[in-house]
Amino acid sequence: MDRRIFLKTTGTLLASAALPHASALGEEPLAKGRTILPMNRNWRYHPSKIDGAEAIAFDDSTFEKVVVPHTNIKLPWHNFDDKDYEFVSTYRRRFKLPASAAGKRVFVDFEGVMTASTVWINGVPLGEYKGGFTPFSFELTPHLRSQEENVLVVQVDSTERADIPPFGYEVDYMTFGGIYREVSLRAVPHTYIDNIHARPKDVMSGSPSIDVDCFLAGDLTASKLSLEVELRDGDQVIAKGTHALPRKPSAATADTTIDPVTPAPAYASIETTDDPARSTITLTGLGSVKLWDLSSPQLYTVHVRLLQSGEAIDEDQRRVGFREATFTDHGFSLNGKIIKLRGLDRHQTFPFVGQAMPARAQRQDAKILRHNLHCNIVRTSHYPQSRHFLDCCDEIGLLVLEEIPGWQHIGNEAWQLVAIDNVGRMIRRDWNHPSIILWGVRINESKDNHNFYVRTNALAHALDQTRQTGGIRYFQESEFLEDVFTMNDFGFPLKKPNHPRYLNTEFVGHTFPTKTTDDDERQREHTLRHARIHNQLASDPQYAGGIGWCAFDYNTHANFGSGDRICYHGVTDIFREPKAAAGFYKSQCDPEEEIVLEPAFHWARGDESVGFSKAVICSNCDHLKVFTRSGSIESNPWVALAELDPDRTEFEHLKYPPFVLDVSKYRDGWGDLRIDGYLNGKQVISKSLSGRGVDTKFALLPDDLTLMADGADTTRVVLRVTDEFGAMRTYANDAVSFTLEGPAELIGDNPFSLIGGTGAVWVRAKEVAGTVTLKATHPRLGSQTVSFTFTSVPEETV
Repeated sequence: MDRRIFLKTTGTLLASAALPHASALGEEPLAKGRTILPMNRNWRYHPSKIDGAEAIAFDDSTFEKVVVPHTNIKLPWHNFDDKDYEFVSTYRRRFKLPASAAGKRVFVDFEGVMTASTVWINGVPLGEYKGGFTPFSFELTPHLRSQEENVLVVQVDSTERADIPPFGYEVDYMTFGGIYREVSLRAVPHTYIDNIHARPKDVMSGSPSIDVDCFLAGDLTASKLSLEVELRDGDQVIAKGTHALPRKPSAATADTTIDPVTPAPAYASIETTDDPARSTITLTGLGSVKLWDLSSPQLYTVHVRLLQSGEAIDEDQRRVGFREATFTDHGFSLNGKIIKLRGLDRHQTFPFVGQAMPARAQRQDAKILRHNLHCNIVRTSHYPQSRHFLDCCDEIGLLVLEEIPGWQHIGNEAWQLVAIDNVGRMIRRDWNHPSIILWGVRINESKDNHNFYVRTNALAHALDQTRQTGGIRYFQESEFLEDVFTMNDFGFPLKKPNHPRYLNTEFVGHTFPTKTTDDDERQREHTLRHARIHNQLASDPQYAGGIGWCAFDYNTHANFGSGDRICYHGVTDIFREPKAAAGFYKSQCDPEEEIVLEPAFHWARGDESVGFSKAVICSNCDHLKVFTRSGSIESNPWVALAELDPDRTEFEHLKYPPFVLDVSKYRDGWGDLRIDGYLNGKQVISKSLSGRGVDTKFALLPDDLTLMADGADTTRVVLRVTDEFGAMRTYANDAVSFTLEGPAELIGDNPFSLIGGTGAVWVRAKEVAGTVTLKATHPRLGSQTVSFTFTSVPEETV
């Protein structure tokens, strides 16, 4: 295979691989020759295929004006038909080329469009891109009108096409539709930086270094070209290196060629005819760089400048972290320390708008996983996810297993070539993220396919020698081609590891779906099943750890889930509100990070089939004292009920086992419950639950109060009905009505009927700065109001 074909296979010009992860609010001139121009506003949308819409003169005045990220249709949070979003739609975007783009090459970069995109510029067809989870680009240069308005048209096919992964059979998740990730216009000089791969080396030694692979594209015959690379900590330059480029770089180098078992997808050539060349600059003398770790995720920036005759003609940058992450025969090692992995799988879908959520909401999911649930790893099941989510994982110390799109089914050779291309696009987009520790290069839970998986592994190893590969399978007899044996195991006890490097990637989930409204018996068992799995994982160093199925409930097809288009497999609900099992994950952190005390039950005597008998409490305390107060009368004294130590009989391997209280002997008059938590003999936390059975308080809880008036920025607002102590009232299901004043849009039902005493809506900014007030009215508990500030942002310049 020649190098041109190899590079096309890997997706040469990727949307965010070619861009710095910078602001998407205004023009970003990084140097004399490069400009990144967001194109998220001023789109015109029609929910159908419109013949002739690609023509410049087409009248789109009746089309809806929308802002990207955009879903092709808004839906209820459940009980809808997935065929409602499976249609072809049309997007049109007019723009004038800014002066800063004059004389340059111009590309349009799409970060994610579901599922197939046919693109025109000024009536000229550019081709079709197949795939909804990976970025793609088209060059516009030859077809642009410098003095007149240009028209970009995208016809989006959101049907489940059998020629595109993950489709071809049944899929246990929904993909929704639309241009659901950001779009940018990229103007670069005729010789430009295509991508950067920064590879820290010897980070545990006293002399760490970093190899910076600079991929150049365009006119590589230009004379007097050189590269300048800096490693920066904020504004401080730690190290710097330069490299003069030969006038005619070699078309191939030994370390960028892979085995000819990886053919190129025929459609890849639609994007560009460029053949990037790689130059590597090694920076040494870095001094005492700080390691990227879970508790201190230190990030640095690599800045690359392309110079001609000493003058910068292009510049780009990437964030990096110095860490040594590897799966060993004794577990997963981060910076020389064995860490038991404890995490959850994540679907990137949201109620009402599917996948079309902007950066803030994507980042919030990472924060929920790391800070609310205290996970140390997440798996991006079953596809590459938003760069904003991954950026946040880098920043907060959340490890990532990222995998290609798919679910059980492997299609024909053409289908497989698209999947191989997905491997390349995923890795080239994300290879600088320190949080990513493993590439998933198999189709989730698929059967063996030797030739296919030899190719996916070969491509992953050729592109990135710094990370291991895994492949999510459901049977231990599977052929092992990857570096880590990654296994979905829903049984108990778990199968024993059959390979030295072994990671459990799904468990519990679909074998015990649990709703927030389920009774105590089911909530308790759901919690204990997760605890039992992690107890077994902790019993054997051969288990690198486990990633539970799953973090959040998610929408699914009719053949799966609970009959309402929801899989209730999460430890939180679809609104990201915790179930009892979430308390177990939360309780597994060190008390120095957070002292946790989470009852895994409703305090109600008869909320089980045979009466309340066993109360499970998840905590990282070392001792609990339990009290009751008869009649729920404040003047009555608290009476000691029991003292508890962690249950180290069933959970002997957990550092923080659950506590179990036998309440079957509790026969006194029903009343309030209080649990006090102790560490080293000192009380450190207390939590009370009301025995009155009365909905007492109504709360409105926004994730953020300040947003950007860019037409897309969105934040969640949680609704809760609680007792007088703040504990959730599980069976509160009243309809809450909203009034929204100011330049914003409400995403969600109005009125909204609570589920399990809780729920959420989202507030999305319009393109006007100002104050927004959301008032929520409960039919019995009154109203709550929250005010948001929407700050002005620069207008898009195209």
